[in-house]
Amino acid sequence: MGFLDKLRGELIDIIEWLDSSRDTIVWRFPRHENEIKMGAKLIVRESQGAVFVNEGRIADAYAPGTYTLQTQNMPILSTLKGWKYGFESPFKAEVYFVNTRQFTDLKWGTQNPIPMRDPEFGMVRLRAFGAYSMRVADPQALLRELVGTDPEFRTEEVSEYLRQVIVGKLATALAAAGIPVLDLAARQGEIGDRLVGVLNQELTGLGIQVAKFVIENISLPPEVEAALDKRTQMGIIGDLGQYTRFQTANAIGDAANNPGGAGEGLGLGFGVAMGQQMASALAQSGQAAPRADTPAPGMAAQQAGGPPPLPATEQWYLGSNGAQLGPFDRGALAGQVAGGVLTPATLVWKQGMAGWLPASQVPELASLFAGGPPPLPPQA
Repeated sequence: MGFLDKLRGELIDIIEWLDSSRDTIVWRFPRHENEIKMGAKLIVRESQGAVFVNEGRIADAYAPGTYTLQTQNMPILSTLKGWKYGFESPFKAEVYFVNTRQFTDLKWGTQNPIPMRDPEFGMVRLRAFGAYSMRVADPQALLRELVGTDPEFRTEEVSEYLRQVIVGKLATALAAAGIPVLDLAARQGEIGDRLVGVLNQELTGLGIQVAKFVIENISLPPEVEAALDKRTQMGIIGDLGQYTRFQTANAIGDAANNPGGAGEGLGLGFGVAMGQQMASALAQSGQAAPRADTPAPGMAAQQAGGPPPLPATEQWYLGSNGAQLGPFDRGALAGQVAGGVLTPATLVWKQGMAGWLPASQVPELASLFAGGPPPLPPQA
């Protein structure tokens, strides 16, 4: 330190701090050889605190206000010094100003997904991010535990530690809350308020506390979100049979607008399938529920001397592009083959089968794929 700095230190008798950085938590007042004159003015503004450190020990702490540094308002420092050189002698001490306002817009987020057991989806992995604000609750504890002799202690020096504490407590809070994944968005505020208490209990000994904790988003992995979107689409579609007929009608219209052999064959196949489905639906809607005093159809035919009713036709279901189509009778299946919906690899099922099987593995459907032309030879 040069001569001018030394002279300036001798003349200055006002100890204060005007912060313009917006991210400084603790700032040490610079003096030549830490010498402070007796009778100097100490100005501690609102949202500030001042701590005197003498020979490595915290001596006195001051709340907001203006103080004239005399022995009567420095009882601890006076006891330590003894003032053996007289009450008006300069003394040496370090003065730390502590910013006690809220530091806002501090970010947190999970680097790795947090596993959680959900009652509906089972084991899921969650990511979350948000913001929080912190403040100094105990300036002396902060100096002892975190600041030490740092002349300028900033938020960046403690934010990473706070993020690690938040993420560590977040996993426990989510598991203890017992909230289903689909309800987390509606209860983010409740979880955030609960975490504030848990975090402040953890940080009490460090002299800082979390004033506000905000969860901005809790998200699932992309593949799980895609599955949920598919499930939502199926819920909006509703009746898959009606949706299939709607899609078939649209395909017929598109084929009609595309003249040519492929379009005509596709339209013919869809037309046959559509006609069979409509006929089946009309036949089912035209059947009235039998009354209790009305004999069964077979009994009525035998009483009238007519032939017995036709045997019930097989009803087949198809699995195509993740959707269930059907039911179809054998005639309708031929139309699905012609329309390209039913192929040897398509999954099929009917009453009496143990599970879904590819059509090529069902002997009853082998005839539907026979008689077709051989594949085209490779082109030169």
